[in-house]
Amino acid sequence: MTQTTMAAGPTVLTVLLNWRTAEMTLTAAAAAERAMEGIAGGIVVVDNDSGDGSFERMSEALQGHPRIRVVQSGWNGGFGAGNNVGMRLGLPGGVRPDYVYILNSDAFPAPDAIRLLVDYLEAHPKVGIVGSYIHGPDGEAHWTCFRFPSVASEFEGAARTGPISRLLAHRTVSIPVPEATGPVDWLAGASMMLREAVVQATGGFDETFFLYFEETDLCRRAALAGWPTHFVRESRVEHIGSVSTGMKTWKRVPGYWFDSRWHYFRKSGGSARAVAATLANLAGGLILRARRLVRPSIPPGPPHFLRDLAGHAVRQILRGNRGPRGGPGTLG
Repeated sequence: MTQTTMAAGPTVLTVLLNWRTAEMTLTAAAAAERAMEGIAGGIVVVDNDSGDGSFERMSEALQGHPRIRVVQSGWNGGFGAGNNVGMRLGLPGGVRPDYVYILNSDAFPAPDAIRLLVDYLEAHPKVGIVGSYIHGPDGEAHWTCFRFPSVASEFEGAARTGPISRLLAHRTVSIPVPEATGPVDWLAGASMMLREAVVQATGGFDETFFLYFEETDLCRRAALAGWPTHFVRESRVEHIGSVSTGMKTWKRVPGYWFDSRWHYFRKSGGSARAVAATLANLAGGLILRARRLVRPSIPPGPPHFLRDLAGHAVRQILRGNRGPRGGPGTLG
């Protein structure tokens, strides 16, 4: 009897993506293995072409763990592309699972975290995607539940001004951590479970996104296909955050963030919406700058952000709005 079929009930494929964080990924894999006890399925660790010995280190360390496979992506196509590699593999033998669980390499699920997500999807057959309550090592909750971005939210988020924020409070992207389980627009992908029907309906992550906005886009496309996203507060996952991306130490917002942002708005509303969202962000940013002339203590935005944002938009318009890479990945 195989490891895939030893436990009764629905099957789960857990996908862990590594990029140059082998030791932390092994810790996450151990936590996922514990959380998968009693659940049919397996774990696939995808090394996203780290080139630093991660693949060899993880392959050696995970020998003797029959439920865990370590595979090489072959190229670093970003978060979505790497996770698609794992999703395409399916369970051993190529069998498609009932659910796919995406777990960050710096995220550590509680022993019952995966089971609670499975149970919720089993009890709510019309829900397509669920995500966990994410907290830091200190127990502090991370804000991981959001509204879909809009032109209004771009203006509000850039202006950061009391009257504007109050007027547009219903359009802000970040929302406080919900007190109870229930629907949200989209969730951060640190701990996210997809119904297999959602994987098939959406084709997985759009690989045009290198990093950022890929979860937003996936949840949006799932919702359009009739599969809403829910937050499951009872499922708890510890998350360190930004280990692979280095976001906390950015001195300047990288080009791929601007690429992803533009692609999201263009994909969800055409070039006109992407331009409108950019103009709204620039207008909000200019309001923030004017406020800082009066109150220099107001924290500034990232260095050169407005210039980089405007320059990126101009380049996109001049090059005909072509995406930075190919289109969405597909899953068989």
